[in-house]
Amino acid sequence: MGRLRTKMEQDLAIRGLGKGTTGNYLRAVEGLTRHYGRAPDTLTLDEVKGYLAHLRQARQVSLSRVASVVTGLRFFYEITLDRPRREFFLPSPKLPQSQPHVLSRQEVERVLTTTTHRRDRALFMTAYAAGLRVGELVRLQVRHIDSERMLLRLEHTKGPKDRYALLSERLLAELRAYWRVFQPPVWLFCGQPPEHPLCVRTVQRHYLAAKQRAGITKPGGIHGLRHAFATHMVEAGVDLSTIQRLLGHSHIETTTRYLHLAPRTLARRGSICDLLAFTPTP
Repeated sequence: MGRLRTKMEQDLAIRGLGKGTTGNYLRAVEGLTRHYGRAPDTLTLDEVKGYLAHLRQARQVSLSRVASVVTGLRFFYEITLDRPRREFFLPSPKLPQSQPHVLSRQEVERVLTTTTHRRDRALFMTAYAAGLRVGELVRLQVRHIDSERMLLRLEHTKGPKDRYALLSERLLAELRAYWRVFQPPVWLFCGQPPEHPLCVRTVQRHYLAAKQRAGITKPGGIHGLRHAFATHMVEAGVDLSTIQRLLGHSHIETTTRYLHLAPRTLARRGSICDLLAFTPTP
């Protein structure tokens, strides 16, 4: 892409998009360029749509992946090339509204009690107790633990933005016991060498092994602990706006999905039919 890639990278940097998002957007345009063997700014709208259809029909790419490609191409054509969406509209596939499998409190306890390695137990407890994304988990630093205010400071999270997460007494005790053994210098969960944070793939691998030891067959990686945190908060009666802030959601609509994942909360409220003051005829 040459000149166009440089301009797109500048546009991405100006908007402060994260490293992962930047890479995905650039790869979307690179894939389009390789497919046609021409510069992307010379392609017509029909050609770009043809590429998206090719991904779905010929290469059997998943809907979620195609949607990610569309987002990257939209950025390139609308921002980098300054083409208005009304003139260069790329439709995004409608994704199925699937719900994640949520661990019960008992299943979370089994994961923690069957995890004997202190670092892994501290990892999993932090992910659950604070409702963190795995990227936020591995980027935690020792200085981010505010034991005076009982908060965890999260910097440059998805958005990008900073926010605070809960630091419970139980989690603080676990982290202090972990620190006494490992004494990480900078990163709370450091990798190899210690100057680098723990790799996300390593966290996922250890979590899946912990689930297997606990006898849990529900699908899902460590992000399931974040889902469990939010769902259990809803079941405990915490209001959605508080959960939204703790999770770092930009829109309340994203948080409301956890109402559907906590059916016991709805069941406890009963039916409005039970409020009717009449006695049916036998």
